[in-house]
Amino acid sequence: MAIAPLMGVCSSALQYDITDDGRVTGIRFAGGCPGNLEAVARLAEGLPAEAVISRLEGIQCGSKPTSCPDQLARALKRELAARGA
Repeated sequence: MAIAPLMGVCSSALQYDITDDGRVTGIRFAGGCPGNLEAVARLAEGLPAEAVISRLEGIQCGSKPTSCPDQLARALKRELAARGA
C-alpha cells in the first residue's frame, strides 16, 4: 500500500496499491470532495496504472494548476518510475 501526500488540492493524502500486473486498487483520498473522489476511485479501480494516468493526468480544479485526479496520476507515475516500469 502506497501513501502519497497531495499538494495544491483539498485532499491531504492518497492511498493506493498497484498489483503485480500493474492494476490500481485500494484507492482512497483523505479529505476533499467525498462524492467526487469516491467516483474517481471507483472508476479507476482495477484499471492498468498507465490507463489511469493517461485519463487523469493534467486535469485542473478551477483555477488550480492540478486536481485530486491529477495528483493520483502523478503519484502513479512516480510509483511506476520507482519500480522501473
